[in-house]
Order: sequence, then structure tokens, then C-alpha cells
Amino acid sequence: MTCVAALAAFLASPGAEGWRALPAFAPGGPAARACAAVDAERAAGHVVAPAPERVFAALALAPLAAVRAVILGQDPYPTPGHANGLAFSYVGPPPLPRSLVNIYKERAADLGKPPPADGDLTRWAAQGVLLLNTALTVREGASKAGSHLRLGWGKVSDEIIAAVSRERPHVVFLLWGGPAQAKRPLIDESRHLVIASAHPSPLSARRGFFGSKPFSRANAWLSAQGEKPVDW
Repeated sequence: MTCVAALAAFLASPGAEGWRALPAFAPGGPAARACAAVDAERAAGHVVAPAPERVFAALALAPLAAVRAVILGQDPYPTPGHANGLAFSYVGPPPLPRSLVNIYKERAADLGKPPPADGDLTRWAAQGVLLLNTALTVREGASKAGSHLRLGWGKVSDEIIAAVSRERPHVVFLLWGGPAQAKRPLIDESRHLVIASAHPSPLSARRGFFGSKPFSRANAWLSAQGEKPVDW
């Protein structure tokens, strides 16, 4: 399957409800152009993650009308086999990606919950947590992080974030890392909560991610707005 074909399949699916109306997903629009660029990368011999059928998984699992929290990362894991279309999520054998290990460490320190046995964050997405990356694809391989940040995905993620801010009443935005925090102006902070911190990567987690208590802060705010907290 190509990325262009995966986009068409996503837009025809029930999970695209709310998202397909965005200009980013119009024929020939930013999503189509980004997918064409991804397919050109593959045609040139590059291995791209995640698999095409998983590129839009975050949106499919968290329709616009259900979103109550957004975790915004940079781009998918570039390590072969790690990316599955949900920001920071991983389905595979141990060891877990180190960023996810750090997320689980902060979750344990924040909520007192032991780390889960696996890295699959689908359970969060099913509760309306949009696990979105600023770029939906990446070249696989060492030192390839950020390789698709200029393929046009930024316009797509901008529209997604702006739509959540515009259409949803009370959402917590967890912005982890510089590329995620650059999206902050798209969020109406008079209606939504922004929790910004360093990225959970081993290179930066100790510079503000650890100790940020994002999970308890998110739930406290959601409860204060009369919204159901997330079972993290």
C-alpha cells in the first residue's frame, strides 16, 4: 500500500469523521502532497515508518468529536520496527523505546502506577487522547529523526491542532519538545490547558520532563471542567 492509498482509505473510514472536512484533507491538499512526497521517498529506496496503513492511526482512533487530550510529539520513532502511528507508542518485543521508558517513569512518579508490561498506547487513544506527531512519517535508521519534518506534514498537523482547539470545549494539550511547543500559538488557552515540557528523550528528559507531572495535572484540570479524567 502507498501512503496516497492509505490516505484515501482513512478518509473513507468511520474514524475520519470530523477530520475529513479539514482543508488539509481536501483532494490535492497538504495531506495528499505530503503522502506523495512519502511515496517518492520510498520509490527512491528509503524505508519509511510507520507502515502506510498506520500513518493516520492516531486520527482514526481518536475522532475529532472524542478528543479531550492531545499528546504532541515530534515525529515517529526512526528505529526500525518501532513506529506504529501513535506518538510514543510501541508494539513489539522488549526493550521499549527509551522515550517511552521515560514516559512510564514519569507516570509512575506522578501517579504511583507501575510501568505497563508493553508499550502499546492504544488504550489512551481509545479514551480520546490524540497521540499526534508534528510529522506523521520518518525515514527509518540511525540519525534519521526529523527527516520528514519538511515534507509538508506541518501544515497537516497545524490544521489538526487548530481544529481541536476550535471545535472541542475543554482539551489538555501536552506539548513535549521544541517542535511540539512551536504549535502553541494555534491553541486557544482561554478554553484549553497547555502543559509544555522538555521531550522525554534521554537527551532532554532531565531538563524538565521529569517532575512535570503531566498526567495528574491533566486529570485535575479535566475534572475541574466537569470532564472525565483519563485512565493513564
